[in-house]
Amino acid sequence: MVIAFGSFFLFSVSSLAVISFALSDNHGEFIYNGFNGASLHLAGIANIQPHGLLQLTNTSNRQIGRAFFQFPIEFNTSYSFSTSFVFAFVRKSQDYFGHGMAFVISPSTDFSHAVASEYLGLFNISNDGASANHVLAVEFDCVLSPEFKDIDNNHVGIDVNNLTSIESTSVSFYSNGERKNRRLELMSGEPIRAWIDYVEDEKLLNVTVAPVRCPKPNYPLLSKSIDLSKILLDTMYVGFSAATGAVASNHYVLGWSFNRSGEAESLKIAELPHLPKEKIAQIGIKELVLYKVIMLLIVLIFLGTICGAAYLFWRNKYGEVREEWEKEFGPQRFSYKTLYKATKGFKDKDLLGEGGFGKVYRGTLQSSNEEIAVKRVRHKHDSGEGMKQFVSEIVSMRRLRHRNLVRLLGYSRRKGELLLVYDYMPQGSLDKFLFTDEKPSLNWPQRFQILRGVASALLYLHEEWEQVVLHRDIKASNILLDSELNGKIADFGLARLHDRGSSSKTTLLVGTLGYMAPELTRTGKANMSTDVFAFGALLLEVACGRKPIEPQGLPEEVGRGLCCGGNGAGFEIRPTMLPPRSGN
Repeated sequence: MVIAFGSFFLFSVSSLAVISFALSDNHGEFIYNGFNGASLHLAGIANIQPHGLLQLTNTSNRQIGRAFFQFPIEFNTSYSFSTSFVFAFVRKSQDYFGHGMAFVISPSTDFSHAVASEYLGLFNISNDGASANHVLAVEFDCVLSPEFKDIDNNHVGIDVNNLTSIESTSVSFYSNGERKNRRLELMSGEPIRAWIDYVEDEKLLNVTVAPVRCPKPNYPLLSKSIDLSKILLDTMYVGFSAATGAVASNHYVLGWSFNRSGEAESLKIAELPHLPKEKIAQIGIKELVLYKVIMLLIVLIFLGTICGAAYLFWRNKYGEVREEWEKEFGPQRFSYKTLYKATKGFKDKDLLGEGGFGKVYRGTLQSSNEEIAVKRVRHKHDSGEGMKQFVSEIVSMRRLRHRNLVRLLGYSRRKGELLLVYDYMPQGSLDKFLFTDEKPSLNWPQRFQILRGVASALLYLHEEWEQVVLHRDIKASNILLDSELNGKIADFGLARLHDRGSSSKTTLLVGTLGYMAPELTRTGKANMSTDVFAFGALLLEVACGRKPIEPQGLPEEVGRGLCCGGNGAGFEIRPTMLPPRSGN
């Protein structure tokens, strides 16, 4: 049976002998205040230094050191025992340390198949947990090994036949004077005294630790009910086992006493050998510098990776398409980041409307606190002359100034997406007042005021500005209302400009069914008259409260009839001079 503490103290019995340190036929007792001349069986890299210090391991990686009392102990009449020892772990550097030591009771001193590292020189992967081991260990461990369910990297555990502790706790001691527990660090480099006591009548195993100069605490660190008669054999060996792994530490034992028939004799602290402190400060200086350099490089690489990922995220989130020819339009261009923040990320809760050419969002410019409407348009223009001409026309329209035009403030551009920035109209579009219950009905003076404003704006576009502007999509949903219900023409996404005295060159059929002049469907050429026709349809729409056309067919037919350039399938063109609907 083994008790492990990061380094191990081992007990094993194979034969019985009588030695000068009070070992009788039925019980054994010994004490070593230093180990010069001690009756020990050493294995692995364990050695006794000239001044009597027992060194189980040094700073070599993946090594094992063991020290057993040379003679077996008889447990055939009682399994009670008491032992006390002083040990110390001295780390290789300020950052590296491992693994631990254990006090062990074992039927043999032969551990030829045991491995180092987390196995502490006691077991291997195949025999760890075997009931045939008959090993009790108290481990003092300073490495957290998940495979053994260690609780932390500074713990004491009671092990039976394997290194998964049946009971463990972080290392601390009860201060009799302060009447409270104080934390104790195994890797402090200072000597620590341990007491391990088992009383067979109570079937209770107690483990107690304290700094070397402190008296034995009134309360143990670990107290576990356990029947050792089911684990130990009649003849056992006692001793220590320690191991190192990929990192290493010095594991020392300064003194040790044991009693099989009563309380172990107290060690004489003043007579114990001293730790080689003059060497401790020099250990691992080069390794420490190298380690810190490596850690610094790792941190820099990590930070660089984080910064690179953040930059890529920022670039993708706010990335724009910018070309050389756009410099001349600089004052009219908004950064995508500005619009993204103004609309709070284009959230649906700020969606004002949605149509065939894109969605419109409400936003507020942070620099001026000005409310805006941002239309996101998916475009198919290439990045050459087509896009240049398109942007040029948008910028030209930005110069339009009329009280009944929704002002185009500027634009922004991303790959496959164009963003148009307008003044925000608080009352929304005219069609909401005409065809939904969301808005109150309009009286006749209000309707006349709206139509007069639209007519004035249309006259400005056709006759009064420096170029002819064809809107090409005059309809109720493109008439926005300000807070005083003044009608303003909006949505210049389909608009085209041409010089006076010339005609529009476009032959692409665009517009909305019901507002398109009959000749437009044949020629595809828009002019001022086609805009006037659409305005006439709007007049009747506002007067009657009825749409120019209404769907009369299956949903899929209606969808085809709505497409620009379609033949109107699925629709019936109704007379517009019908009585207004209720509420209009």
